[in-house]
Amino acid sequence: MRCIHVGDRESDIYELFCTAHDLSTFFLVRTCVDRLAGDGQHTIADKMEQVKVKGLHRVEIRDAKGHPMTVTLELRYQRMTVLPPIGKQSRYPALQLTVIHAQERDVPPGRAGIEWKLLTNLPVQSRAEAIEKLDWYAMRWKIETFHKILKSGCKAEDSKLRTADRLANLISVLCILSWRIFWLTMISRCAPQAPAEVAFTSTEMDLLERLVPDLPAAAQAPPLLRNLIKVARLVGYLAQASDPPPGNTVMWRGMQRLTDIQLGYELALNRSG
Repeated sequence: MRCIHVGDRESDIYELFCTAHDLSTFFLVRTCVDRLAGDGQHTIADKMEQVKVKGLHRVEIRDAKGHPMTVTLELRYQRMTVLPPIGKQSRYPALQLTVIHAQERDVPPGRAGIEWKLLTNLPVQSRAEAIEKLDWYAMRWKIETFHKILKSGCKAEDSKLRTADRLANLISVLCILSWRIFWLTMISRCAPQAPAEVAFTSTEMDLLERLVPDLPAAAQAPPLLRNLIKVARLVGYLAQASDPPPGNTVMWRGMQRLTDIQLGYELALNRSG
């Protein structure tokens, strides 16, 4: 099993690269610093200008109005020696790293072109391996979404716990809750035909069936998607034909509401015997 650190430009820190190397782990970071490379007389950008395009990669994006479109990226990648900052060269060694540049071809006027510059200690020897690393970096936004749920939805930063152990235990539980919210949001888009039982308990499905009647437009939807829409409707989601799928904010509020309902339901059952 490999441990791979994926980071945005804020992670372009040479000490991080050295630490990952010392721990025998890997990293994939978007760069913002044009570091010295090779013999120190040139920078990474200088060397990458001499590298020919080694492949093309087509990706689908959305324009400013939300319309899908396909763009073509030119791929360049090269293994090279990357040097530490001048003031730190006595403390840190030079590293053998791979630089990946993906730049949009034929950018239309009025729009900034796509340009990713990545740095990694993973091997990249083919177009397929370069595309794999681009796909891995693209997953980074999901990490940001997970953290948003953890902080804004679960209110992890509002905790008043005073010891590290208690805080670690709380965050461990909140991470599970945040993962479930994020997973519920994404599974409705990636696998709407999956059975509802993969996401909901029998009690949750029974309560949703009793509390939220099916809308005509959603009555024919697969069971999983129908239950997800019902969760969102608990907190005001209208489920109109023109509405986008429920997002993370709607889902965490809906699941919070459903959990409160379930707790009251179970307490009432226990009291009545």
